[in-house]
Amino acid sequence: MPLQTPYYLVEESLLRRNLALIKDVAERSGAEIILAFKAFALWKTFPIFREYIQHTTASSPDEARLALEEFGSPAHTYSPAYTERDFPTILRCSSHITFNSLSQFHRFYPFTKNSKLYTLNSQLSLGLRVNPEYSEIETELYNPCAPGSRFGVLAEDLPATLPTGLDGFHIHCHCESSAEAFARTLVHIIDKFSPWFPQLQWINFGGGHLMTRADYNVPLLIQTLQDFHRRFPHLRMILEPGSAFAWQTGPLVSSVVDIVENHGIKTAILDVSFTCHMPDCLEMPYYPAVRGARLIEPPSGKPFGAPVDSTDEAFIYRLGGNSCLSGDFMGSWAFPRPLSVGDEIIFEDMIHYTTVKTTTFNGVHHPSIVLHRLDGEYQLLREFTYEDYRNRMD
Repeated sequence: MPLQTPYYLVEESLLRRNLALIKDVAERSGAEIILAFKAFALWKTFPIFREYIQHTTASSPDEARLALEEFGSPAHTYSPAYTERDFPTILRCSSHITFNSLSQFHRFYPFTKNSKLYTLNSQLSLGLRVNPEYSEIETELYNPCAPGSRFGVLAEDLPATLPTGLDGFHIHCHCESSAEAFARTLVHIIDKFSPWFPQLQWINFGGGHLMTRADYNVPLLIQTLQDFHRRFPHLRMILEPGSAFAWQTGPLVSSVVDIVENHGIKTAILDVSFTCHMPDCLEMPYYPAVRGARLIEPPSGKPFGAPVDSTDEAFIYRLGGNSCLSGDFMGSWAFPRPLSVGDEIIFEDMIHYTTVKTTTFNGVHHPSIVLHRLDGEYQLLREFTYEDYRNRMD
């Protein structure tokens, strides 16, 4: 099929590669690994996922509904705070519900005893998020264990005997982290919370375990989980990564629509937007990989995207988004030839998180979603229209 930019392209072969590795880790380690919707929620691909995993994790009523109605199994749900308006939906669509605080647990525990509110979960299991006060995440924006964090109960604030009805602990303190970081973090988790382990049935080690990254130490992750299971054999282990499932599974494909120059800085304006379609590039911030181009780091003291001297490549461009935000640009990249209107610019690895964080700011045309099937077919999963933009504010 002819593909018109912009579009996200999901490669089924790469997705299955990740899923096979994750399934193998689960089987060898004894842990259940479930998909976190906050990083990937392209529900038309769920039939592929169901060949490898059984459950998903949600953080809102809408995600919980997606788990039940589209993935086909109730969610493991955690939210920083539930409301009485939304909790019946959470109950109906969840097999596990984790509370962020003891006050939330006490407030909503009576609801879980009201069978009229839910019909699917006769074995509903409740958990509490705890905070080990240790994390090796370097970017503060993503560190849930920073001093003053709103996430989880500290060990010092837990009662010696947990409230009736609590079955598990949920601990999240990783972000695209290594197996070595998990092994070191687990030492702190055991040190702080093992006194309560005899009262629990399960422990959820959260997300951020980037086991599909090429340099990830998969054997160490498996060994670490196996060792934990030998020490605490009664605890069912759960991991809920997001990025690991869709890591390096496809790009965002865009086109050059104009080239402008200002004080020697050439900007290739694209039919996509960083703020709308690649928000982490500005929020994190981080530089995406551009196929066929080399990132030129700005010299110290020069503004972002400033011209850079290069002895081997002369065609240097800042890449600009097609929105009215002044900062909707990144740069500079060196290309092997001059860019022209109509040239494709391909941003690698733009499926995880990016596809669920996009916006329709400025009404910039939203990229379509395309699945490249194993048989070579390009399947258009979703094409966005004016009505999608209009109806968000209906």
